[in-house]
Amino acid sequence: MVLILILGIDVIGENPKRFAVVSWYNGRLERKGEFTLYRLIRFIRAKRPEIVAIDSVTELGDDLRKFLRALPPGTKLVQVTGRPGEQRSLQSLAKEHGITTGDRFDPYEEAKLSALLASKGVGYEVLAFEDEVIVKVTRGRSHGKGGWSQDRYRKRVHNLVRDKVREIEDRLRRADIPFDLETEEKDYGLARGEFRIYASREELAGIVRPMRGGDVEVRIQPIERAELGFAPLKGEEAVRERRSVIVGIDPGITVGIAVIDLNGNVVALHSERNMPVGEVFRFISEIGHPVVVATDVSPAPGFVEKIARSFKANLFVPRESLRVEEKNELLRSLGIKVDDDHQRDALAAAYKAYLRLKPKLEHVEAKLREAGLLRKADEVKALVIQGYNLGEAMQKVTRRERPAEEASEPEGGESVDVRPYVRKIRELEERIAFLERENEELRGIIREQRRTIERLERKIADYDEEVRKKVLRERELEAKVKRIEILEKQLREAKAVIERLSRDLVKVKRMNVVEVRGSAVPLKVLRVLSWRELERIEREVGLRKGDVLFVVNPAGAGKAIAEELVEKGIRALITEKPLPEPVREVLREAHIPFFTSEELDVKRVDEFAVVERETLEKAIEELLKRWAEEDREREAEKFLRLVEEYRIERIRELRRKAEEELEAEKRKRQGL
Repeated sequence: MVLILILGIDVIGENPKRFAVVSWYNGRLERKGEFTLYRLIRFIRAKRPEIVAIDSVTELGDDLRKFLRALPPGTKLVQVTGRPGEQRSLQSLAKEHGITTGDRFDPYEEAKLSALLASKGVGYEVLAFEDEVIVKVTRGRSHGKGGWSQDRYRKRVHNLVRDKVREIEDRLRRADIPFDLETEEKDYGLARGEFRIYASREELAGIVRPMRGGDVEVRIQPIERAELGFAPLKGEEAVRERRSVIVGIDPGITVGIAVIDLNGNVVALHSERNMPVGEVFRFISEIGHPVVVATDVSPAPGFVEKIARSFKANLFVPRESLRVEEKNELLRSLGIKVDDDHQRDALAAAYKAYLRLKPKLEHVEAKLREAGLLRKADEVKALVIQGYNLGEAMQKVTRRERPAEEASEPEGGESVDVRPYVRKIRELEERIAFLERENEELRGIIREQRRTIERLERKIADYDEEVRKKVLRERELEAKVKRIEILEKQLREAKAVIERLSRDLVKVKRMNVVEVRGSAVPLKVLRVLSWRELERIEREVGLRKGDVLFVVNPAGAGKAIAEELVEKGIRALITEKPLPEPVREVLREAHIPFFTSEELDVKRVDEFAVVERETLEKAIEELLKRWAEEDREREAEKFLRLVEEYRIERIRELRRKAEEELEAEKRKRQGL
């Protein structure tokens, strides 16, 4: 049996606002006392009732939105007197449903009636939120400023955000919940992810959970409606109070809506650009209650699924998306002209759904005609579409009419028809007999299960000691295996270090042997001319003043590293390929010779290279002589250039003075 808790509330007074609270727990009423709004919200959060029933939400006043936001997931606020504009008094509703009433001015009596009516499925749920939720996945804390560690941490957080987004996406797909996703990529991960999920908060329970305080934060934000909505607690209540219709929807930038009744007649056609979901909901609600929401494409868009869920209506999806020719043919059979393609698509979807249901609806109408219930045809058809069989639907309709008919009979009638009571007694007796048999069967099952439990407990006791010893052995073995793994890792690391040091030692010994013999000059080999390679040579074999370096590939080297070589005091530089021009200029200026390996016939094996001492010395001497001659020529050219510049400047100065003397002589003559 499902245990249901309902709280009925009614306002006692204002300033501060106080409420009378009565609970209904599976048929048992209990007066809970007087609560302020704050205490009432805390009480509801602690008890988590299925329904909070009130006769009119206007009694909450300006606190209505705050109250709705504070309700825990799964708790509904129900206005038992009906939707706005169609409300009835609590007393008339109680009389209709066979509930005894008391003092109508007692808040506790009003709260009790609200709880009892809600327990019978009477009332409208107050909808404050759309069936749409925003889920934001972001980093949980700031990365901090600068540095390698912050960069690594930032990349790690972005990877965690990406993993959480993928996890939520996978869960939503497995749960078959429609959604849209926007992401912002960063550092090969995601800086943020935002889901727009077309489902209510209750549908997401257990699928998406909020997260706070860690590296990743997940926030769930239900979307509030611009205006409150009202949905009946039971689908058949909506069928009884409002016209039942079939709605076709074409979503997109321009939304198309088509409404037809259960006889196939077109009731409304509408299309509007950028029409929000709330407006679509209100437009349809003003016309009637949809028992079927249809689309012309397969699979159904999330927008259409959301509207169907909001109205608790069946969703019609064609086996395959309707072609344009098929839509036009459906409209020709209806003889209806539409304003645009969106209305056409919506009407084709609605009419296609009607044609699918038409044989069943015609069968229902024929049976109702035979039973004389044709005036209730729409109501029965709607219940059949919702899943009731024809007999159940007819019983529900006739049962609804019975209280009103009994109420309309004059009270002074002398005869009382006891047949309904006799039938009810027989039904209850049969129900009791069935429950007694079921009770006995369940008792037998319980006895058998108890015997099974006792047998299993004895087996557990027998094996308990053996299992305990086995667990201890496994734990000890696991600890030893982990210790062995750690030692093996340390051994591998030590071997790697020994191997590297051995290679370095062999290189140093080879170079020392060559130096001792004196017939050749050992060269210190660099694979490339870079800072990292220079650090490696200094670390492995050292770099001293007067060393000769051999570079395999000097491409890409710049002026700074050439200046570093000059500062280190190397004697010469030999390369396999030509040096870059900036390096050549720096070495030439510092008079540090540089050659190619072809010029000196370098002998090289792997990381070891030598050159004949005599050849190297001769090449260095010739190059330095050539550079000295070039320097002298350059100095002479510079001196001659200075003399020539001085001569030209002197001629210009003498010419200027001569012109000034001539000008002075002219002025003197003119004065005389």
